[in-house]
Amino acid sequence: MLGKIGQQNGGGLWLTGRVRSCHKPFECFLVLERREMSESRSSDLPAALLLAAGADRFGEQRGLGISTIAFKVTPPNPVDPLILENTFLAKGGPARHLHYEQEEWFYILEGELLFEVGVERFHLHTGESLLAPRQVPHVWAFVGEARGRILIAFLPAGKMEAFFREVTRANAMPPQDPALWRAHGMELLGPPLPVA
Repeated sequence: MLGKIGQQNGGGLWLTGRVRSCHKPFECFLVLERREMSESRSSDLPAALLLAAGADRFGEQRGLGISTIAFKVTPPNPVDPLILENTFLAKGGPARHLHYEQEEWFYILEGELLFEVGVERFHLHTGESLLAPRQVPHVWAFVGEARGRILIAFLPAGKMEAFFREVTRANAMPPQDPALWRAHGMELLGPPLPVA
């Protein structure tokens, strides 16, 4: 069954095109993203972009102290999605926060992570995913013994790419500076999850 979708009301993503079926929101996004990437090519972008596990789209190294991030899909404008890979080398995670305008989707590639979204707590393992809706407080931490890897999608990207470019300069977890978080479309709400 073919369906047509357009802008989501309330400041959501601009999505155009046709999809076969749409049972879950992210399935629609994936189908549309593939379609957009194949239909709207820029002369400076290849037809396909292959990135190895942990590889950054720009070949750059980005550290957050206990973890590294690699940009996988970077948006041409802030209403498009941003997807990054976060590899944890030690236990821990970011401070509790919320996004004013973005949904944040997590997919566990390896290891185990603890999440709190609103008042709910989740213990996720390889192959599981979780959506943290916009304006809902959330926090997470890698709690495994070896290495952890997750894909994180910000829908839409907003100012998240700029945030990660700024905070990785210090190779430390983002500082608990409310002004920094607000300047990038987030509200800092508390400390990281305690991990043993």
